[in-house]
This record gives sequence, C-alpha cells and structure tokens, in this order.
Amino acid sequence: MPAQIKMPQQSDTMTEGTVVKWLKREGDKVKSGEPIAEIETDKAVMEMESAQAGTLAAIVVGEGQKVPVGARRWALLATAGERSPRT
Repeated sequence: MPAQIKMPQQSDTMTEGTVVKWLKREGDKVKSGEPIAEIETDKAVMEMESAQAGTLAAIVVGEGQKVPVGARRWALLATAGERSPRT
C-alpha cells in the first residue's frame, strides 16, 4: 500500500498549507529528503521534502488547493514493488 504523504506543520501558527507548485509529477522517482512540492504557509513559501524514497504514485490535491496540517492522502508515495492505487 503506498504511503500517504502528510501535510507537515512548518510553523507554530500554521493550520493549513496551500500547494503552490508540485516539483515532481506522478510516476517520478523521489529520494528521501528531496523537495516534492512548494507549500505556502501563513508566513512563507517553503519546499516540502519527502520523508522517504519511492515513486510519486498519485497527486490528489492540485496546485492552489489548501490542505489542513496533518491531512493525509493529498499525495501518495509508492515504495519498491508497490503500484499506484490508480492502476
């Protein structure tokens, strides 16, 4: 089962983030610590890094959409041997 990428809390006052730009596309390989998206917080635009390596299996939330802190299933990361849930 692909891992659900969680919206991180980038500041103490952040309650949601807006996906400004995806830096990776579905099907792209991702290294642990590699930026996958630009997220706008209540204070700044920051890069969000992947917590693990794998393949970006699905982008569920599009650019310009808001995501609550801690929300899951806004993007999915497949690790070795896993397939995208959309296939």
